[in-house]
Amino acid sequence: MTAAARIEMEKARPAKPGELLLGEDWVSPDAVADPALREGRVRRGLVSLNRSPLARKIIIFNLMALVVLVAGVLFLNPFRDSLVIQREQGLVTEAQLLADVIEAGGAGLPGTLDSMAISPGLEVFLFDPAGNIAARGLGQSRDGSALAPDGRSTIITDFLNSIWEGVSGLLVRSGKGNTPATAETLAREMLPRALAGETAVKTAQGSEGGAQFTVATPVMIGGQVAGVIALTSAEGEIDRLVRYEREQILQMFVIALLVSIGLSLVLASTIANPLSDLAAAAELGRDRDARKMAPGRVRIPDLAARPDEIGRLSVAMRGMVAALYDRIDANEQFAADVAHEIKNPLASLRSAVGSLRFVKKEEQRDKLLDVIDHDVRRLDRLVSDISNASRLDSELVKEEEEEFNLLKTLTNLTEYLAQSAREKGVDFITDFPADPIRISGLEARLAQVFVNLITNAISFCEDGDAVRVWARQRENRVLIVVEDTGPGIPEQALTKVFKRFYSERPEKQFGNHSGLGLAISKQIVEAHGGVIWAENIRPTNADPTSDPLGARFVVGLPV
Repeated sequence: MTAAARIEMEKARPAKPGELLLGEDWVSPDAVADPALREGRVRRGLVSLNRSPLARKIIIFNLMALVVLVAGVLFLNPFRDSLVIQREQGLVTEAQLLADVIEAGGAGLPGTLDSMAISPGLEVFLFDPAGNIAARGLGQSRDGSALAPDGRSTIITDFLNSIWEGVSGLLVRSGKGNTPATAETLAREMLPRALAGETAVKTAQGSEGGAQFTVATPVMIGGQVAGVIALTSAEGEIDRLVRYEREQILQMFVIALLVSIGLSLVLASTIANPLSDLAAAAELGRDRDARKMAPGRVRIPDLAARPDEIGRLSVAMRGMVAALYDRIDANEQFAADVAHEIKNPLASLRSAVGSLRFVKKEEQRDKLLDVIDHDVRRLDRLVSDISNASRLDSELVKEEEEEFNLLKTLTNLTEYLAQSAREKGVDFITDFPADPIRISGLEARLAQVFVNLITNAISFCEDGDAVRVWARQRENRVLIVVEDTGPGIPEQALTKVFKRFYSERPEKQFGNHSGLGLAISKQIVEAHGGVIWAENIRPTNADPTSDPLGARFVVGLPV
């Protein structure tokens, strides 16, 4: 196997994930000649945050949404307001129940409240109408403690509160606080309203900053206010419940935070790593163009299996790189063809000029001057056609397509070219439908195609031959056919007539054509999404090896 064949087989082989084509061989990223690129690929695991701004953005944005959600829940604090309302209603109900029990006794105010079931954490006062304490009691839990057992840890909340208190202590100067109000004092504040016959509720802030509730309701005996029952809750019981609820939220937040970071890392790796591979391959090509590395074809990683935008980007980049290399190869081939075509008339010119110095006869000098004139004209024609062909790609991209009537364009062209055909003794026949055919494209460029085809047909015809141009619309395509009754096209040339600089003409027409007309026509038609082909006209049911009756060129364009 030759080296060139081996290289082509390597290029045709599907790329493994992350592989790059360097020179003649596929290599892994670790073998890339660029040390920085190799080092970056080796160090990167799941995702490299310090090297991937995109991964950092994905993680930060995901965490920001989660933090805002949790902060909003904690800031709005709806469960605290609900607990406050529920606690107030519960205390009012309990105070009224205690008052009903005392009223049911009917023997005046009791001297003790020990027989009554008081909720843990509550301090109860029974006042007579004069404001003196007739009895008092303290709610006991099952283990005998005065406050309701909590026993629920709030590690995260306590830690955050300690940090906040430490910061507040540094920023806020401590001052002498007010004397804390006792439970009795709070209860006595409610006496006037309770003695007036209404149930009073008050929520105050205790000495340690916690919420404390006081309820006072009258005790009615014989239709008169015989006393007041007042309940005062322990300071901070609501806040302990709130801290517990916040602890649950923060615990879920920590779990969600860890899950979000993990999922963000996975998401970032599926996005950032392939994009990094694509960028690395593109940068590798840029460095090669700058001659920082050994020359060789750049291979974009094949991510076509991904059903997302990254897969589409990989396919698009691979297509762009392939198109770029195809264009480079075409330009190299075009340059080689141009050099070859220009050498022929130059060699003829050199020979004619060299011979001109030695000939003595005037007839020979005139013949050599004719040769020189013919070769100069041929060179001028070649340079003009080569210039037009080299600019064609960029001009096709720059020009804007417009909708136009194809039949009107063909009619104008055939009316103009029919005159030159008749001057040569060639019959010129047209056959176009009556209804207009409108297509979208570059009218001037397509007109150039039809001029090339018709003038070629006329050039191959002799006196008495005929050229026929006709068009038909078939569903979503339109066919334009140029036929002539000339000598036809040699079978071996049917696949070559559209190649650059190929020309198969009679000897007397040598040098009058550059061989670029059909190549340019094919390029223009394909740029419009159409097709063009050549064939010979043969008798029906005749031997395909028999002499052709003429040549036919067919152009198919989308409507």
